[in-house]
Amino acid sequence: MAERTGVQITIKTLTHRYTAKSPVTFENVDVMAEPGEALVIIGRSGCGKSTLLHILAGLLGKTSGTVRLDGKDVTEPSSQWIMMFQAPHLFPWMSVEQNVGIGLRFARWPDDKVKKRVAEVIGLVHLEEFARSNTQDLSGGQQQRVALARSLVMEPDLLLLDEPFSALDAFTRATLQKDVRALSKQLGFNLVMVTHDIDEAVIMADRALVMAGSPGQIVHDFKVDLEDPRERQDPKVQSMRATLMQIFHDAAGVPVDSEEEENSNAASNAELVGN
Repeated sequence: MAERTGVQITIKTLTHRYTAKSPVTFENVDVMAEPGEALVIIGRSGCGKSTLLHILAGLLGKTSGTVRLDGKDVTEPSSQWIMMFQAPHLFPWMSVEQNVGIGLRFARWPDDKVKKRVAEVIGLVHLEEFARSNTQDLSGGQQQRVALARSLVMEPDLLLLDEPFSALDAFTRATLQKDVRALSKQLGFNLVMVTHDIDEAVIMADRALVMAGSPGQIVHDFKVDLEDPRERQDPKVQSMRATLMQIFHDAAGVPVDSEEEENSNAASNAELVGN
């Protein structure tokens, strides 16, 4: 696959409400991101982070403001920016190869080029031995790898992630978090992800944008200044996590609960067993 450089993301004074009579979801959101940068948007449920992601993907219209990628207004979906959802949305009766290549076939690529590109991407997500297996026979983590491959095969400049790892077991989730970040840096595309998981933000982000309030606003832009690869047991990672956890709770107006913090640390430590 060809290396890419990503896109310049520019969001200015963005406001959204679903109808004229409905409450404002978020207002006056400003975001800038450089090509190749990884952004993670964190916040409590209802702050508008998933709505913001859907607008950036061209799946939902804005009320006011601007959303531009490399200076181009985002008004509809595009193969340049691809979104992964919580569920992989695969065709269960198709093989991994068929699922991964379906977008290229709709684009009328020649069969030989489809076969070559699909094989390359399946290799990137470590599914070579399952290439001809039906996706319904795969585990949840393997199915999300198929969904990731189906996104990467289109060579997007921006990959949008709507909590695609939330339903997976801890070990699989931790592995995919590291793999997706590594692929974004290797291939040069931007990441924008929404999550409420502090650990996920620290492992995957160059910057974490904290949303809070009703209507939602971005209240903190936090630089995750860590070297790769990032390991959860690294004291620098743990320190960054504690700082972001405090920022997250301050933004929500809720004190950090010691029992919650202890349970979250225990879950993080459990993930280290296989990493």
